[in-house]
Amino acid sequence: ILKGIDVIGESSTGSGKTLAFGVGVINKVEENKGLQALILVPTRELVDQVRKEIISLALNKRLYITSIYGGVGMSPQIEELKRTNIVIATPGRLLDHHGRGNINLKSLKILVLDEADRMLDMGFIDSIEKIIKYCPKERQTLLFSATIHSKIKLLAKNYLKNPIDVKATKYVDPSKLIQVYYDVHKNSRISLLLHLLEEKEGLAMVFCNTRRMVDFVTKNLRENKISAVSIHGGMTQNKRTKIIDQFNEGRNEVLVCTDVAARGLHIQDVSHVFNYEIPKDSNDYVHRIGRTARIGNSGKVVNLLCEYDHDNFGRV
Repeated sequence: ILKGIDVIGESSTGSGKTLAFGVGVINKVEENKGLQALILVPTRELVDQVRKEIISLALNKRLYITSIYGGVGMSPQIEELKRTNIVIATPGRLLDHHGRGNINLKSLKILVLDEADRMLDMGFIDSIEKIIKYCPKERQTLLFSATIHSKIKLLAKNYLKNPIDVKATKYVDPSKLIQVYYDVHKNSRISLLLHLLEEKEGLAMVFCNTRRMVDFVTKNLRENKISAVSIHGGMTQNKRTKIIDQFNEGRNEVLVCTDVAARGLHIQDVSHVFNYEIPKDSNDYVHRIGRTARIGNSGKVVNLLCEYDHDNFGRV
């Protein structure tokens, strides 16, 4: 990256990719020279998280670093874009600003596509290709993805120049990760979850497939005196960020969430991951369980299967 070569990084959450491309960005971007680096990510949470890490790396430089995502007002973003050097953005809101003439990508030196597989899964491929075409042809492009499937390969072939493939070693130690499942009636899952939560040592994450189920599980845990909070796509960005920060600080013991929290977020000290519902996509399962057994620690994944989970669990 520091040599200016295009890179395809196959790297799971927590393996240090933000540090890798962040060092490259900070090394290449100069003070008072306009917008020189663009980092595209799939979610609002990731925008804020990446921005915090880039700021921590840029301590010795006076750089303006801007977050761009939807769900908040455009006016403050427009003002920041007038002087920014680095932009971290979701594709939709970035295109919105570009269409209004608020952002100029002509001086871009480096483009980062982070969590590329997730962005494609969310339907951002057309937006990403539009953004790339607005960027200078002479640039460095870094593409990071947890999995390198055919669509990612095609994207890399079309827009990267002689890239080097880099694979990060797995961050989760399989020997320290226990995975179990309970086959139960759907009406028994809450009771079983309450019982199993008694054995956890650190923080626990409970994954559901829908916002409605997240709200249902959170309500039941709270009624049973368990300190539970929830996040899903229906909440404002400020509320989601606040909840994640509180959970990381240990102020709540259980986080109930949809897959929006499975990708990219740095959540430490998670001893247990509960799949209250099994995801349809086996890749989402891998990302969920990757929240525990990290950095040499042990972890446990508990799957609560009822009748309608069997097909999904078969795919997993």
